[in-house]
Amino acid sequence: MTSVVEPESPNAPLLELRGVNKSFGVVHVLHDVDFRVHPGQVTALVGDNGAGKSTLVKAIAGIHPIDTGTYLFEGRPVTVRSPNDVAALGVEVVYQDLALCDNLDIVENMFLGRELKTRGMLDEARMETMAREALTSLSVRTVNSVRQTVSSLSGGQRQTVAIAKSVLWNSKVVLLNEPTAALGVAQTKQVIDLVRGLADRGLGVVLISHNMNDVFDVADRICALYLGRVAADVKASDVTHGQVVELITAGRSGNLGLAPAQAAESM
Repeated sequence: MTSVVEPESPNAPLLELRGVNKSFGVVHVLHDVDFRVHPGQVTALVGDNGAGKSTLVKAIAGIHPIDTGTYLFEGRPVTVRSPNDVAALGVEVVYQDLALCDNLDIVENMFLGRELKTRGMLDEARMETMAREALTSLSVRTVNSVRQTVSSLSGGQRQTVAIAKSVLWNSKVVLLNEPTAALGVAQTKQVIDLVRGLADRGLGVVLISHNMNDVFDVADRICALYLGRVAADVKASDVTHGQVVELITAGRSGNLGLAPAQAAESM
């Protein structure tokens, strides 16, 4: 993999896709997609079902190799062939199903597949300490013990564990797919606060969500996909709820005042 360097400026994207295309057979899913994730910002990725959100996320995650286009990390082109390549860069993805094992405890889930060993034996004490520190660093106080089984946790607590797992490995970019789906009001606020906290720590955060209230509560930027194309990439403060809905459902907003290409350049 191509080596990476530090960003040239604090505002430079941590992760950037340029002109990305992806097809499955004769179905062209992503069309010349440009997408950027900046440090210290939450970028909301929105779009209707079939807009290409899942394909874009899986392309970023290394699950679907891109057909054409450029994948850049910290300003340099990189070659991504697998999720392991992406994880090595410092990009973590929290999927909607969370990929947690109900029969394992919090520590076992957070280190699943990445267990720490000392002299060939599992280093339970070190993993427990690191898990507790990761939760504490996110100001999480809702978990009684890191040795609780995941099956005993609420939906909000499970999402908290999944997010903490994603930052355990010094990640720089975290993608969260529908993190508040099926959560109540209090649990949703807890998760949104966690999302904001990740960005405040300097991470680049991508929030994939259908919930416009969540998007406007936490996002700094909004990237709207429509039929596999970027309809607009704008500051959240520059658009209204109604304009974003128009972008999602029609691919344009008559009130936005910017063509998609112009919107993408509006920083």
